[in-house]
Amino acid sequence: MDYRTKEEQVADYLRERIISGIFPRGSRLKQAEIAEQLHLSITPVREALKLLEAEGYLSGDSYRGTRVVPFDPSASGEILSLRLLLEAKLVAGAMEKVTSQDITELRALADEFEKAFASGERATARGVNYRFHRRMYDIAAMPQTLHFVQILWARYPFDLINAVAGRGDDAVAEHNEILRALTAGDASAAIFAMRKHIESGWEALKSINV
Repeated sequence: MDYRTKEEQVADYLRERIISGIFPRGSRLKQAEIAEQLHLSITPVREALKLLEAEGYLSGDSYRGTRVVPFDPSASGEILSLRLLLEAKLVAGAMEKVTSQDITELRALADEFEKAFASGERATARGVNYRFHRRMYDIAAMPQTLHFVQILWARYPFDLINAVAGRGDDAVAEHNEILRALTAGDASAAIFAMRKHIESGWEALKSINV
């Protein structure tokens, strides 16, 4: 059962599509169109947009409306350091609570990610990647830490990283390494694998000289 409010569900829907590039950086989001797509009233959509604006995914004014925030390459180094710190904490927290059912769900998402990349569906793969990490971090039940991580994700160029040749194959292998450690109950290995995964994406970003 999904215990999130409608506002939280809409916000997660929008985060995934921004990170995946379905809603490109700089593009305008219209409340009415989103509400129609999700078969909801304007109210939860409006509140979700306010939440994402506070997190840094969106910017808005009375003239231009709400737009996806452009990528700022100058901030990536600091964001990388913070991601390594906070996401390691979430992995450690998840390790303490993970169940066999959680592993099964994560395995299904990892397989879905691999299939999407193999078929060339890059935006779909980025969306699944978001759900894989979000699902893992939800297990930790550390909502404040996850909140800060989502703020960092707003400023990280996942769309550019996953466009790098060969990145998909690397990410598939890295997801599998993380899952093996989780399945084995090896917290140190899981944290190491996640740090390696994040740093590998950073190296891919540097290779395109953004």
